[in-house]
Amino acid sequence: MSNEHLPAHGELDDSEYAEFMEIAAEEGFEGEDLDLEAGAHVPLPVLAVVGRPNVGKSTLVNRIIGRREAVVEDRPGVTRDRVQYEATWNGRRFKLVDTGGWEIDVLGIDAMVAAQAELGIETADAVLFVVDATVGATDTDEALVKLIRRAGKPVVLCANKVDGQSTEAEAAYLWSLGLGEPYPVSALHGRGSGDLLDAVMAALPEAPPQTFGIPTGGPRRVALIGRPNTGKSSLLNKVAGEERVVVNELAGTTRDPVDEIIELGGKTWKFVDTAGIRRRVHLTAGADFYASLRTSAALEKAEVAVVLIDCSEPLAEQDTRIISMAVDAGRAVVIAYNKWDQLDEERRYYLEREIEQDLVQVQWAPRVNVSAKTGRHMEKLVPAIETALAGWETRVTTAKLNAFLGELVAAHPHPIRGGKQPRILFGTQAGTKPPRFVLFASGFLEAGYRRFVERRLREEFGFVGTPISISVRVREKRKKK
Repeated sequence: MSNEHLPAHGELDDSEYAEFMEIAAEEGFEGEDLDLEAGAHVPLPVLAVVGRPNVGKSTLVNRIIGRREAVVEDRPGVTRDRVQYEATWNGRRFKLVDTGGWEIDVLGIDAMVAAQAELGIETADAVLFVVDATVGATDTDEALVKLIRRAGKPVVLCANKVDGQSTEAEAAYLWSLGLGEPYPVSALHGRGSGDLLDAVMAALPEAPPQTFGIPTGGPRRVALIGRPNTGKSSLLNKVAGEERVVVNELAGTTRDPVDEIIELGGKTWKFVDTAGIRRRVHLTAGADFYASLRTSAALEKAEVAVVLIDCSEPLAEQDTRIISMAVDAGRAVVIAYNKWDQLDEERRYYLEREIEQDLVQVQWAPRVNVSAKTGRHMEKLVPAIETALAGWETRVTTAKLNAFLGELVAAHPHPIRGGKQPRILFGTQAGTKPPRFVLFASGFLEAGYRRFVERRLREEFGFVGTPISISVRVREKRKKK
């Protein structure tokens, strides 16, 4: 069911509209597709969750949003970027920003994480300051209090890791921070989270009410995927025009998928920077393991995958496996060869040979040669994404498809096997996103012939940038009565 076939709410009475929404859900509309009618274009109030490392910020975020989204591990420094989630409490919606642990006088990647946390405070409407009640207020907590006060934002103080009445007394010591009442909470078990959220709602400006309406389209969703250290975060920062995510030479800097709404090429896009996909997910541990799972989930939610390949290094099996992962997920695919500015003529020659040999199965994917660091050829990224999405949504009428199949079978019949020659009787396109075809045949079609049919379909109808699914149904002869 396409958006142009959807009625406006005013065209139906309430019972008819409810019935329509039920059918739309059955037809495959997800919650993300059913956009929010009231206040859809009103920015939601933003709550930044801040604190020093390992006080339980991401655990608290998961508790508030009601699902395990933020990567959590029992060691400091797992979260590094500002990661946004949408949350609801008592019918009011707001944005929750999980930040990395803030520390005093740190260097390198820790300093970058702290800078992202400070930026989270600056851009928020209110701050949820999380302190480990079992440890008490540290020098780092007191320094962070001064930073929050300078920002002049409303603050709610959360005394985390209060698992029973015995530790509530320890939470009372946090009055000394001068931020008002500390709310004793156990983010792990949910204890006290209701009172905390009531206080948060009092601190945040009024949010649009949560009412659902018809799909309004929304920005197209683009997932940036690739192995670690190929430049995904640098690319996101370049297209966003700001230091949105932490970039470091340390491979595997990104852990949580980071969403960013970006204006590019005259259109609005939702770019998702993901964690680098390592050789084998089951061989990774802790935060890296969960980061790999989040990357897979982000790919499932995306419409197009931009696969970044570091062309300064030889193509690896890992690169082809990541491309296969995007194809198997049924996403439109664009392949971006990053760090192109670092290539000399000899490396370019060998890269072309590697592409011909290793990526022959995805010759249909648009290719862009970019430099995320310098911005070279970034203007070619949007046309490539649009081309891939157009192919992903292409529909061929049944009449055109069968005229094409008739000519194909007449010119190139299936080889005879075992004295029989199966042939395609007719076909239909069962769906789009990606294009799915069902061919009805008089017998089994070999894999080689199916690939031949796919190749000719692409030559005839395009389908640039999208995988194609072809299934065959054998029509058995009816027995004469």
